[in-house]
Amino acid sequence: MLEVLEAGGLVTMQDAGRPGWRRYGMPFSGPMDAFAFRAANLLVGNPSSAAAVEIGGDVVLRALYDCVIAVTGAGIELSINSWDFPLWGSYFVRGGWQIRLARARFGMWAYLAAAGGFDGQLVLGSRSTYLRGRFGGLDGRPIQAGDRLTILQPRHDLLEVAARKVAEEARPAYSAAPAVGVILGPQSHRFHADDLAIFLSSPYHVNLASDRMGYRLDGARLANGSQSDITSEGMAMGSIQVPADGQPIVMMADCATTGGYAKIACVTSADLPLLAQCTPGRDQVRFRQVTLESAQVSYRMQMDRLKAGIIGAEDERWGG
Repeated sequence: MLEVLEAGGLVTMQDAGRPGWRRYGMPFSGPMDAFAFRAANLLVGNPSSAAAVEIGGDVVLRALYDCVIAVTGAGIELSINSWDFPLWGSYFVRGGWQIRLARARFGMWAYLAAAGGFDGQLVLGSRSTYLRGRFGGLDGRPIQAGDRLTILQPRHDLLEVAARKVAEEARPAYSAAPAVGVILGPQSHRFHADDLAIFLSSPYHVNLASDRMGYRLDGARLANGSQSDITSEGMAMGSIQVPADGQPIVMMADCATTGGYAKIACVTSADLPLLAQCTPGRDQVRFRQVTLESAQVSYRMQMDRLKAGIIGAEDERWGG
């Protein structure tokens, strides 16, 4: 069990989300950076869907019992007691020790996983916190000082999953100015060729009004935005809508299940973590067109690299 001593910014419990309920208007939720979330769970021997803590601020916790944790993502510096540790690794924590997670300059989301996974309110098969719906996780609210996070029974001996890391070459190439792959959307034909060329060649800054529902972008206006209304239809995480002001909006983890603006493109699953880690008000993104087939290949390769990139202490000792 972890006791929360301090919690600033947005800190919530998330698992892999709520598949199968979008037809009823239920957002998927889950992590903003699905890759970092999955990696944190794999490091501590959990199923990749186990509940973890998504951190968008400063957090201080105290371990009430011995445990093994992993922290991945970007935008956070980790210390355990008085020692600093790099992200993308798993660490044994003795009962009574403090875990401090402090905001760093670059990045938005970090993930704290514990061997066994965290317990929380289970709604429609998921422990993910959906803040607008006020359910999941810790009664549908952000994690705050005074909370106690219950850790479920680990599947492995703690020492088996401590002192592991994700090889650097298996991690995403996070950047303050990423080039993000997109597949043209179902209404891309509503945009003139000039608009598409502008969209695929211009930098866009992430607006301060961005949140878990969507990232609003500021940049070159797409002229067809004034004709962008369509009959409301389904949306998915990564869909890029263009409303009447001509400024794109990228749908994120808590996005609505339907929308009535033309979708010019959709961010690929492999590259969505790069966008998620961009800091609103500071970082920028560019879009590059890719095919559906190449996007699928990139995602499979990314997952294969992650599985092969979990390195244990024994692997490093023997050069494996």
